[in-house]
Amino acid sequence: MRYGSLGRFVCLAAAGLAASGAALAQSPAARLPLATAATEPLLVAADLREGTDLSGEWRYSIDPYRSGIAGFHGETPDRGQQRWLDVDVRKAMAEDNRTLFEFDLAHSPAAQLPGSWLAATPELRHYQGLVWYQRSFTVAPGRKGRTFLRFGAANYATVVYLNGQPLGRHEGGFTPFAFEATTALRDGENQITIGVDSAATAATVPPPVTDWENYGGITREVRLVQTPETYVDDAWVRLTRDGKLAVEARLRGPAAANAPVRLAIGELKLELAGKTDAMGTWRATMTAPRALVRWSPEQPRLYDVTLSAGDDRWRDRIGFRTIERRGPDLLLNGKPLFLRGISMHEEEIGANPARIITPANARALLGEIKTGLNGNYVRLSHYPHSEVMTRAADELGLLVWSEVPVYWMVAWDNPATLATARNMLAENILRDRNRASVVIWSVANETPVSEARNAFLRTLVSDTRRLDDTRLVSAALLVERDRAAAVPTMTMVDPLAADLDVLSINTYNGWYTQDRLTDLPGSVWRVPADKPLVFSEFGADAKAGFHSPDRQQKFSEEFQAEFYRKTLEMADRVPTLRGMSPWILKDFRSPRRQNPDFQQGWNRKGLISETGVRKQAFAVLADYYARKAAVGAR
Repeated sequence: MRYGSLGRFVCLAAAGLAASGAALAQSPAARLPLATAATEPLLVAADLREGTDLSGEWRYSIDPYRSGIAGFHGETPDRGQQRWLDVDVRKAMAEDNRTLFEFDLAHSPAAQLPGSWLAATPELRHYQGLVWYQRSFTVAPGRKGRTFLRFGAANYATVVYLNGQPLGRHEGGFTPFAFEATTALRDGENQITIGVDSAATAATVPPPVTDWENYGGITREVRLVQTPETYVDDAWVRLTRDGKLAVEARLRGPAAANAPVRLAIGELKLELAGKTDAMGTWRATMTAPRALVRWSPEQPRLYDVTLSAGDDRWRDRIGFRTIERRGPDLLLNGKPLFLRGISMHEEEIGANPARIITPANARALLGEIKTGLNGNYVRLSHYPHSEVMTRAADELGLLVWSEVPVYWMVAWDNPATLATARNMLAENILRDRNRASVVIWSVANETPVSEARNAFLRTLVSDTRRLDDTRLVSAALLVERDRAAAVPTMTMVDPLAADLDVLSINTYNGWYTQDRLTDLPGSVWRVPADKPLVFSEFGADAKAGFHSPDRQQKFSEEFQAEFYRKTLEMADRVPTLRGMSPWILKDFRSPRRQNPDFQQGWNRKGLISETGVRKQAFAVLADYYARKAAVGAR
């Protein structure tokens, strides 16, 4: 099984997700097969496989009452609302006036995918609900092997039909999923129809209340992926902490068991051969070649890795490095590490973002960190970002904190919600285990302490360690403040801290509190002394171009810059601090932020504006990181 000791998770995921709060999962569509990391192909590194990119123009139709999912009383909708039908609507109605269709996707408005519908037209700017997408594509005759439909992500609940046949469904807005399409495809023209429902409920992950924009739609690439009958579905190649190269691969198909396999890294003149077991799994280790150059922010060395199995040849670009904790220190390749970073949302630079992360958009954002801020680290908040982003981080040399959207107040007592979160975590880890840049898996952000929450998050921590024992585990936590103390005094009391490798704290003293900025440097932090601490968030809003020469006016660039100076003074006095990711690189959309003078639906804590204009605080942080780098703190 893909999970090894997590195999029993399969039943929990299938049962729990089927009962989840997503609107599609409460309809007849819930009877469709559910894609999870344990039950359907994940096709790791599918972007490097042979296939067809289905990006481009798609027709769409909104369905605010979900009529294409359920009829008037929750039953299967009548034919006139079944958007996925393989039928020429105009021709059918012209031939028989008794025929009624209340949709015609072939002649509906067009949108470019990938990209959220929020930016497609002003009328959809705040639409949350169900939207149907449809397009046709041509398949040449003489196909061999197998064909899959692979989705980078669709937010939030998705149902997929090919030529009128249901392929399956998926829940979760930020992780990949795939369905086999081999038998549903036909030579010549094919029709694909996808229903995507962005509505959140108390049972979804994340829940309805967040502090970012909910970009509904198909926000990442959809591809037809072609493989042989037996193929490599998942391969994980890494450097272990004891200096060995380890590989774990899984084959799917009729010849997966006892199959010869061969790993090759040409630049290292390395080959390793073996055979899969009865489950189609192969595990092996070997001493790392002396010529291997370890990946680091200073030298982000990647190698072309191939794994051959029968007619299949899987490939990826992989860097090799180690990350570990020793007492309060972080060690990258055995050397002390200070994380000079910043947080960011998955939102491209521009006045009307649609969550379109192309390689160019990814490099524009990460370049601001690497070269502009003198950074070596990025926190990808608050959900798994596009694999385009993590590949770009590999190439540029930026360490990554990767997170799942267990955010604020999820339904801790709901087994279905836990199953959803576990599946998201698994899909994220399995997708990105080969990315050298990813060094921290985070299981949550700002979750109030309770027994149910502790049990929920400890399950995620346990899953993380079973799926990947080579990286560190964290969560962005809150602290308690001593209201009677003469100076700001914060104490770590969260019991989850004992389960984590890296302690991470979000702090906004001086912005959401009554502290004067001059009070911040003297703040006292009472945290365990035997673990590294990261300030996972701190920050203050500023509207680009708004100024206050005396530095006293909130939302001014001067106030934000002074806030950074004083907070960085405070950071220098925390003995176990080993990194920071202030909030945030770029202003981002947030419907909860509605001050008409300064916010207008944007969270303004960015160091650059939504259009990429740098604020004064950008230079403050860049200078601080330059000094950190100069004294040898990576």
